[in-house]
Amino acid sequence: MNILILSVGTRDKVVQYFKKAFDGEGMVVASDCSELAPAIYEADKYYIVPKITDQGYLDAIYRICRDEDIDGVLSLIDPELSLLARHQQEFEALGVTVVGSSYELCEMSLDKYQMYQWLLGHGYHCAQSWIDKNEFYQAEAEGRAGYPVFVKPARGSASISISEAKDKETVELLCTHKNNLLIQEYLHGTEIGADVYIDLISGEVVSIFTKRKIKMRAGETDKAVSFKEPRLFELIDRFVKEAGYRGQIDIDIFEIDGRYYISEVNPRFGGGYPHAYECGVDHMRLVLNNLRGIANVRKIGAYDEDIYMMKYNEVRMRKNNNVISKERRA
Repeated sequence: MNILILSVGTRDKVVQYFKKAFDGEGMVVASDCSELAPAIYEADKYYIVPKITDQGYLDAIYRICRDEDIDGVLSLIDPELSLLARHQQEFEALGVTVVGSSYELCEMSLDKYQMYQWLLGHGYHCAQSWIDKNEFYQAEAEGRAGYPVFVKPARGSASISISEAKDKETVELLCTHKNNLLIQEYLHGTEIGADVYIDLISGEVVSIFTKRKIKMRAGETDKAVSFKEPRLFELIDRFVKEAGYRGQIDIDIFEIDGRYYISEVNPRFGGGYPHAYECGVDHMRLVLNNLRGIANVRKIGAYDEDIYMMKYNEVRMRKNNNVISKERRA
């Protein structure tokens, strides 16, 4: 079994974990558009590819799949998830399984207002959201909303371009300088992250890991502590089944006065996943089993509580001709 991990960037740990799972089973191939993406050097083999927006990008990926006899492919960045899902049939024709959710779900996860409408329509607690600023002003005047609020792009990820607005003047200023913005209720509560794996064969939720976030940095979990709550597991299980996600997903949740509010979903490995892995929640092994045609056994909450994760920075040094033997250009 060989797996191709796209747009690996700085996700060194994710590539390392896949190498451990595939050791003796197959090869881990990585790709990125930059030679300065440190995670590519963790793989058994890597390729430098065009940017995902370039016309020849998919042809380069198909070529890697053929040349390296790839069995499964996944991406670590949000914009590429929809691209893979949209071309799932082409990958299947090459004998490659796309480890991820449907195109519709990838798009809904990127579109914050569409996600809000889905959550609201299915009875889940979530942050009130407005596309039309005048509708927000009316809700605020009627006492159904208040400041502060978040103003953010309606489509996007990684907390990019999010601003806090404490008054109408700030909202007006932000909306003047950018289009397609979303105004979202500020949730005051405990932020929770959930790493979930939905079996590609059975469609069942087979693994859930939850953590309370202590500190965030650049939109990712910097410090967190593991915990278990059966009621939360039940909510996640119901939500994921109802939505229809597949493979690895990362869910942001808020706990407010005993209620759980679903905030966002990233249908991929999140930046905080190493916390789950180091607590014994090995989703790479679950991916491998699925690629081998084996449905995984349901195992929810199989980890210890009160285990803290603390991220820190590392560096990788590289001389131009030092690792050229492992490098391929697609």
